[in-house]
Amino acid sequence: MAFDPSVAPLVFGEVLFDRFPDGAEVLGGAPFNVAWHLQGFDLTPVFVSRVGEDPLGRRIAAAMRDRGMTTEALQTDPRYPTGTVEVRLQGGEPSYDIVAERAYDHIDVDALPELAGRGLLYHGSLAARAPGSAAALSHLRERLSPATFVDVNLRDPWWSRARVGALLDGARWAKLNADELALLVPEGADIEQRARRLVQRHGLEILFATLGAKGAFALTRDGDIAHVAPAAQVEVVDVVGAGDGFASVLILGLLRGWLLGETLERAQTFASAIVGQRGATIAEPVFYTRFLEACAR
Repeated sequence: MAFDPSVAPLVFGEVLFDRFPDGAEVLGGAPFNVAWHLQGFDLTPVFVSRVGEDPLGRRIAAAMRDRGMTTEALQTDPRYPTGTVEVRLQGGEPSYDIVAERAYDHIDVDALPELAGRGLLYHGSLAARAPGSAAALSHLRERLSPATFVDVNLRDPWWSRARVGALLDGARWAKLNADELALLVPEGADIEQRARRLVQRHGLEILFATLGAKGAFALTRDGDIAHVAPAAQVEVVDVVGAGDGFASVLILGLLRGWLLGETLERAQTFASAIVGQRGATIAEPVFYTRFLEACAR
């Protein structure tokens, strides 16, 4: 099904604060990170989520306004607090304690604004862990008939193979990492064979798989495959949000009609720049300007 790349992309899901061991609080949540980057790329996304009537929720709304993002689809919850995640770093790798019953679990289908259809919708799998937000997401997918990009985030205990499979059904594109692919498709001699099984099972147009320090690959429905590896020297401050930066450039490439190989290369370049920063959201516009200028050359 054709989609209209001129329609502002929709991003659905969690927004929260990542809390680090040193006391730092950084805006996060995979969908929010993606929307933040897309705004940096001048794509004016519509971010659909819910925050509490609390100081953290007000900070999120203020940060979005300061960035020039629309808050028309950011709901406020009088009962449930804004999301938080406790981040622990061991050997440079993050682990997450994702607190339950947060405002983003209760996105209200009846409070959704009028939204344009036939565009691109990005969401993860964590956003459907609770019935309220799952119902709102299902409503958007059915009513707007968007071209859907599912970013698989398997966070125990907030996922099941059946639930993730249902989200992948009807999706056009999907992204996940090697560990997540092995959990969803345990059968298969190697990672590429597992990827082919997942593409066939859900009728995906393109599957993107990230491989950590080894880079990433993309597999199309027709069996074409493209690989990318990171540069030899990458400065790593922390890897929180690297996959979200990668996803944001994949979306940029899909909307701008880039070739698959160049989309992967640019996504890897941007993700490598993200890991050189603390946290997943970058405030400086020049960070994005330089990247877009490099893409234009």
